[in-house]
Amino acid sequence: MEDRVRVVIAEDSVLLREGLTRLLTDRGHEVVAGVGDGEALVKTITELDGQGELPDVVVADVRMPPTHTDEGVRAAVLLRKAHPGLGVLVLSQYVEERYATELLAGSSRGVGYLLKDRVAEVREFVDAVVRVAQGGTALDPEVVAQLLGRSRKQDVLAGLTPREREVLGLMAEGRTNSAIARQLVVSDGAVEKHVSNIFLKLGLSQSDGDHRRVLAVLTYLNS
Repeated sequence: MEDRVRVVIAEDSVLLREGLTRLLTDRGHEVVAGVGDGEALVKTITELDGQGELPDVVVADVRMPPTHTDEGVRAAVLLRKAHPGLGVLVLSQYVEERYATELLAGSSRGVGYLLKDRVAEVREFVDAVVRVAQGGTALDPEVVAQLLGRSRKQDVLAGLTPREREVLGLMAEGRTNSAIARQLVVSDGAVEKHVSNIFLKLGLSQSDGDHRRVLAVLTYLNS
């Protein structure tokens, strides 16, 4: 059982909103509110914050009423600026590069971007919600692949080996060193060496502390 987190869900499809609520509550988490548009999301978070009951994480659809374009991600970006400690996980039907980049442009903590198809993989989805609530990062592999495919054209990452790029891609999905080792069928020590080389080649010093992982990913995505 994961650590219990408090969640607000913003999704205009009542069926999907109820489904997400059931997935999370069945795993012991608390869904404190469910809303159907970006304006209601911002209002709800503001009210909860005023009551001293700010949730741990918001799960929001990128596209919501009234125009079904970018209301969800706009609300998410606004909330991240107003409440830096609030985790934000956005869901999208397709990889929308502009929105993913915009979401990642602010604070490097507590952010996630998943395709809706990932919700069907219940454990991975719930793990992502918890990870973002706890200040981590959760990026869909398809999102990472598209953004990193663009960044490969840039020289800033030219010094990375193919294996280091692969490791960094898995880091961008929010995976731990142990999880990366299992995925690549290598030892934890080998992954640690690759990660150290990535930090070195991207100019991330020890003084950057635990944020070096996220800084490395952001360097990759924003290059």
